[in-house]
Amino acid sequence: MNTTLFLAVFIAYFLLLAGISRIVSRTSGSDAFYTGDRESPWPLVAYGMIGAAMSGVTFVSIPGMVSNNFLYYFQFVLGNMIGYSFIVFVLIPIYYKLKLVSIYTYLSNRFGFYSYKTGSLFFIISQSFGAALRLLLGVKVLDYALFDPLGIPFHIAVVIILVIIWLYTNKSGIKTIVWTDACQTTFLIAAALVSIFAIQDAMDLSLAQTIDTMTSHKYFQIFDWDPKSGNNFFKQIIAGILIAIAMMGLDQNMMQKTLTCKSPYDAQKNALVFSFILAITQFLFLCLGVLLYIYAENHGISLAVDNNGTFLNTDDLFPMLALNNFGLAAAITFIMGITAAAFSSVDSALTALTTSFSYDFLDMEKKSPQEKRKTKNMVLLGFNLVVFAIMSAFANSTGDIITSIFKVAGYTYGPLLGLFLLGIFTKVRIKDKFTPIICVIAPVLTYITNELLIHYFNFDLGFMNVFINALITVIFLVLIRTTDDKKLVGE
Repeated sequence: MNTTLFLAVFIAYFLLLAGISRIVSRTSGSDAFYTGDRESPWPLVAYGMIGAAMSGVTFVSIPGMVSNNFLYYFQFVLGNMIGYSFIVFVLIPIYYKLKLVSIYTYLSNRFGFYSYKTGSLFFIISQSFGAALRLLLGVKVLDYALFDPLGIPFHIAVVIILVIIWLYTNKSGIKTIVWTDACQTTFLIAAALVSIFAIQDAMDLSLAQTIDTMTSHKYFQIFDWDPKSGNNFFKQIIAGILIAIAMMGLDQNMMQKTLTCKSPYDAQKNALVFSFILAITQFLFLCLGVLLYIYAENHGISLAVDNNGTFLNTDDLFPMLALNNFGLAAAITFIMGITAAAFSSVDSALTALTTSFSYDFLDMEKKSPQEKRKTKNMVLLGFNLVVFAIMSAFANSTGDIITSIFKVAGYTYGPLLGLFLLGIFTKVRIKDKFTPIICVIAPVLTYITNELLIHYFNFDLGFMNVFINALITVIFLVLIRTTDDKKLVGE
C-alpha cells in the first residue's frame, strides 16, 4: 500500500467537500441547516441519497456477507422498493401538508405530547447507534490503510473524521449535504465498478465470461423458500417493506433531505427514483461480493471460520483485496469510496439528530436567529461526542455490521412504525401518557418471542422482528384507546 498517496487522496477529498460547502453556504438562509431553504433540485437529492443510504456498511458489508447469506439480501431490497411506494403516496403528502421540519411533530398533532417525545427519542437512540456503527466500519478501513501506517491511534482517527465532518457541515447543514452527498455517491459507485473490472482483468475473463462465472457460482442464490429460515422470501419481503417505511419514511435523516425539495410532487419523484437507483446499486455490490469470493478462492485467499463453518470478519475481504491485490487504480478509488461512504452517512445523520433534538426537545422554532446558532452548535457537538462514545464501545466488534444494524432497527423502529400506522390508518385516540411504557414493552416482548421461537421451533423471525414489534405496539395502543372527542389532525 502507498500510504503517502492515500493521504494525498484523503486530503484532496476533504478539500473538495470544503469547497462545495463554502460555495453553498454563500446563499444560505438562517434555517438552511435544517430545511435547505426548501429549494433543492429533486434529481440531485435522489442521487445523493444513495450515498447516505448505503454508507460504509453497505460498501463493505454487503459484498462480505455473500459468503454466509448468499444473495438473499436482495429479497429484502425488493421489499424495500414496495415500501417506498407507501412513503411516496402516503407519508410525503402528510409531511408537506403539515409543513414539518421534524417529522415527529406529526405524533404530537395526532396523539399528544408523550407520543411525540417518545417517537423522537426512539429515532435519536436508533440513529445514534446506526450512525456510530456505520462510521465505525469506515474508520476501521481507513485506519488499516491510512491512519495506522502513519502511527495515528484509532481513537484519534475517529476524532479527525468527526472534526472534518463538522467543518463542512456546521454552517449550512442539510443544504451542504444535499450537494456533497451527490459527489460522494459518484465515488462510491465508481469504486465498485473499478473493482469489478479489476477482478475481471485479473482472472482474464471477458464480460460475458465474468457474468457466467458469477451466476453459476454457489453463492449466486437469490431466493430462500425455507419457512424456518430467517432469510425466507416472504419474511424478507415483508421485513423489507416495513423497514423501508420505518428506516426511510419515519427517519428524520432520510426524510429531511426529501423535505428540502421545492414541492410535494418533486419530493415524490425524488423518492421513487431513489428507490430504483438504490436497488440497482445494492445488487451491483452483491454481485461484487460473489466476484470477490471467486477471486479469493482462485488465489488461495481464505477468511477465518468458526466451528460451524461460518465465515468471520467478512467485512475485511473487500478492503484487503482492493488495497493489496487489484492494482493502484482500484486502491485509490476504494479509499475515495470508503471515505465517501463513511462521510455521506454520518454527516446527514448528525444533522438529522441535531434537527430532531433541537426542534423536538428545545423548541427551536421559538428562538431568535442568534439563539438558534448557539443551540445548534452545542447540540451538534453533543451528538459528535455521543457517536464517539458508541464507536469506542464497539471498536472491537466482529462479523458483518449490516445485519446487526437491521436487527437493532427492528427493535428501535418498530414502536415508531406502530405509532405512525395507527395514526394514519385509524381514528383511534389513545391515553397518550402510557405511550412511552408501551414503546419499551413492545421491543422487549419481540425479543423474548424471537428467542422462544428459535429455542423451541428453530424458527428465526430474522428482519421480521420489526413487524412483530409494530404489531405489539399497535395492539397495546388500541387497548389504551380513549373516547376523548379531541379533534384529530386532518379531520
